[in-house]
Amino acid sequence: MYEKVVTRFAPSPTGNLNIGGVRAGIFAYLFARHNGGQFILRIEDTDKERSKKEYEDNIIDSLKWLGLEYDNFYRQSDNAARHEELLRKLIAEGKAYISKEEDGNGRVEVIRFKNPNKEITFTDTVHGKITFDTTELKDFVIAKSFIEPVFHFAVVVDDADEGVTHVIRGADHISNTPRQMLIREALGIPHPEYAHLPLIVSSDRSKLSKRKGAKALSEYRDLGFLPEAILNYDAFLGWHPEGEREIYSKKEMARKFTLERVQKSPAMFDEAKLLWFNAQHIKKLSDEEFSKRLAEYALGYGSTGEAKDEFDRRLVPLIKERAQTLSEAKELLREYDFLARVSVGTNMLLQNGKIEKQTASRHLQAATKLLEDVNDEDFTPEKIKNVIFPYATEHGRGEVLWPMRVALSGREKSPDPFTIASMLGKKETLKRIASAAEAL
Repeated sequence: MYEKVVTRFAPSPTGNLNIGGVRAGIFAYLFARHNGGQFILRIEDTDKERSKKEYEDNIIDSLKWLGLEYDNFYRQSDNAARHEELLRKLIAEGKAYISKEEDGNGRVEVIRFKNPNKEITFTDTVHGKITFDTTELKDFVIAKSFIEPVFHFAVVVDDADEGVTHVIRGADHISNTPRQMLIREALGIPHPEYAHLPLIVSSDRSKLSKRKGAKALSEYRDLGFLPEAILNYDAFLGWHPEGEREIYSKKEMARKFTLERVQKSPAMFDEAKLLWFNAQHIKKLSDEEFSKRLAEYALGYGSTGEAKDEFDRRLVPLIKERAQTLSEAKELLREYDFLARVSVGTNMLLQNGKIEKQTASRHLQAATKLLEDVNDEDFTPEKIKNVIFPYATEHGRGEVLWPMRVALSGREKSPDPFTIASMLGKKETLKRIASAAEAL
C-alpha cells in the first residue's frame, strides 16, 4: 500500500497532443483523483532535435482545455545533472560501461547497461502476471553520452525522484518494462505498480497514431467539440464503470474509476460515436452555459475580445437539440435568422409548381382561422400541432404544411411549422401567414 498515490503523464513535445495520446493522461488523472493522490505533468524533452516549444505549449493548453489540472510540473531536461550523477554511479559500480562503437558517422561512445541475464516477473494491474527472459535484451544502451540519457534510463530516474507510485501507460510500453525494472534494481529503486492500457485502434484495426487518424485535441476544439465530451469519450476507450450509462462528468468518472475495470483488448476509436457523446453533452448544458460557450466559440479560441451573447434566445433550445458541435450550432444560427426577418417567394410557397396557387391560398386561410382560436399562452408546438394536424391529415399534409412552413420561415429547409410558430408567437405567425396569402 502507498501512503499517497502519485501518477504522471509524460508526453514528448514532438507534435501536438492528440486524442489517442492523451488517453493515458486521462486515466492517470482519474486514478489519482479517485485515490486522493497527486497527478504530475512531465514534458519528456530530452530529444533535443525533435522537441519544440510550440508543441509543449500545445500540450499544456490542451490539458487546460480538457480540465486535467496537474499538481506538479517537470521538464525532463531540467534533470540532466541527476541523470549524469546516476549514470556515473552505475559505471563506478560496474553495472554499466562506456562502449566505443560505429554509428555510420564514425566512432562514438555510448553507455550500455550490463545485463545480468535474468528472468523478470511483474504483475500488471490490467494484464496480470507477465514474465520476461531479459537475456535477449543483451547489454542495452542507456545513454548516448553523460548528458544524453535515452528514454529507458531517464524515465526510471524521473519517476523515482518524483515519487511516482503507479505507471499508467499504453500497452505498447509493456516490452519496455523489463529494461526499466533492471535499471531500477541496479539503482536500488523500488518498483512502481504498472498498468498498461489497451491500444486504441482505428476502424481498420490499425493502431491510432499521430500519423494515422488521431486528430490533435486543438483540432477538435476548433471544430466545436466540448472538452467534457472528449474527456468522457476518451475515458471510455478501454474503461467503463458498471451499468449501461455512458454520459459522465469528470467528477463522476473520478469517483467511479478503478484500474480493475480497464479492459485488455484494443479499443476502437469511432468519430461518429464521439459526435454522439458531444451532442449529449451539449444537451446537458443549461441554456445560459450553452449561450456562453457558443458566443465564445463564435468569437474564436484564444481571442482577447469579449464574447457577447447577442443571438436570439428563442433559438437556444432548438439549436441545443439539433447541433452535434458548436460549429454546427454556429451554422444553425445563420439558418434561423428567419426569426428576425423573412422573405417568401411564390415559387417556394407552391413547392415549385407542385401545389396549385388556389389550394395553397385556401389552406393558409384555413390555418389562420384555426390558429386564431388558440390562446396566446397556449401557443406551444404541441397545441399548434393538435389544432393543425387533423386538418392537414384530412386535406393532404404536404399541401397544407409546406405552404404554412414556408410562409413562416421563407426557407426550403427549416424546423416544422409548429415549432416555428411557437417561437414566433401568435401575432407574428398570423402576420406572416397573412402576408404569404396576400402574395398568392
